[in-house]
Amino acid sequence: MANTDFKSVAEYLATLPKATRTTLQRVRSAIRKAVPDGEEAISYQIPTLKLEGSAVIYFAGWKEHYSLYPATKQVISTFERELAGYELRKGTIRFPLSEPVPTKLIAGIAKVRAQETVALLAERRAKRARVTKRKRPRVAKKTGTKRETPG
Repeated sequence: MANTDFKSVAEYLATLPKATRTTLQRVRSAIRKAVPDGEEAISYQIPTLKLEGSAVIYFAGWKEHYSLYPATKQVISTFERELAGYELRKGTIRFPLSEPVPTKLIAGIAKVRAQETVALLAERRAKRARVTKRKRPRVAKKTGTKRETPG
């Protein structure tokens, strides 16, 4: 995979060996079906699905496995039993290329990540709304004493 300036998910997939590409096309399809409103993009030079410009889930193919990111606490706790046979590291779930694609699990992970992302976006909007609604700070009333100017 020499090219590291991908413009699209299709371009990324085209650089992979056929078996890996076929597997990642199934992963991509499962994610797209689970989050139909998502927008595909390339971020960190790997395929990403975004909602309202915020990353929901990333996926990438490697020599002997493919990965999904991020494996948040919510994702891991929701799918603890289903993920027991897979390698989990630093927010990453690794799936061996030698095994069938667990499309239902991947779709479920994508849905949980979409819910997390939507909740985060709503929280950010609410925070911005609170900030803009705040009153301007009150200015202290004059007490009749002169302030000295430095200098």
